[in-house]
Amino acid sequence: MRVFVAGGSGALGQRLVSQLLARGHQVTATTTSAAKVGLLAGLGAEGVVMDGLDAMSVGEAVATARPDAIVHQMTAISPAHAGKPDMKHIDRWFARTNRLRTEGTDHLLAAAEAAGVSHVVAQSHASWNGIRQGGWVKTEEDPLDPEEGTAAHAGAAAIRHVEEVVVEAGGAALRYGALYGPGAVDDQVELIRKRQFPLVGGGTGYSSWVHLDDAASATVLAVERKARGVFNIVDDEPAPAGQWLPYLAECAGAKRPRRVPTWLARLLAGQVAVTMMTEGRGFSNAKAKRELGWQLRYPSWRQGFKEELA
Repeated sequence: MRVFVAGGSGALGQRLVSQLLARGHQVTATTTSAAKVGLLAGLGAEGVVMDGLDAMSVGEAVATARPDAIVHQMTAISPAHAGKPDMKHIDRWFARTNRLRTEGTDHLLAAAEAAGVSHVVAQSHASWNGIRQGGWVKTEEDPLDPEEGTAAHAGAAAIRHVEEVVVEAGGAALRYGALYGPGAVDDQVELIRKRQFPLVGGGTGYSSWVHLDDAASATVLAVERKARGVFNIVDDEPAPAGQWLPYLAECAGAKRPRRVPTWLARLLAGQVAVTMMTEGRGFSNAKAKRELGWQLRYPSWRQGFKEELA
């Protein structure tokens, strides 16, 4: 199968490209930097420079590749694109990513239609952002939190757009949990080692995690099986911040995180960080296992954190 990976030079994109090639697929992968074309070629893919926010650039890249399937992995949250992580102003931090999830998704779908590509798989998100009602673990039937009145509202709307238009087009939206693995949590680990990543309140908010390799393997299955609909791509153990954060600190060789009250965290880091750490909801992966036949290499963040930071 010829697979077009938009955003193939990112931390997840590179692993996805490698796994697709290992399964015998031909891969065209895009990057925004000409300097990374060689990196993609080194993996075995055809590297292409593409601007996901330019409809003509997207259309030309897809038309030239003539793919059987398109995978949308375009984001712009690395320090090179968005600067340092900033939960307090997450609307600014994710501004370009939100455009890639709205305008960029529309450009890819239009290019797919023009090129006769029948299947699109796109990146969505499900780590702590389940609706804050009812239980602590959500399925695909539960809505995501719209984050009304917070700095995360624009991002939530962008994720909703990806899911709605891709599923309507007959594709799959993969809600990845919080990604970890080489290059994915370096900024967080640095803050933890400096004791600048505290527990907030009781640390009762849940999160779901997934290793880059497991996220990539689920994506390969979604492509090969021409999956349709929404899937939570998370590990087996959604957990509250009071469990995973001290463990991550321990694995990183850092002191136990400080604990700060919610009112102080709200002043320092903003409402979104407080919500994530005290009210966040995790997610179930039962549907992805059942319908995609997905098996995780890292069923728990406990195993994954320990191995990654050994």
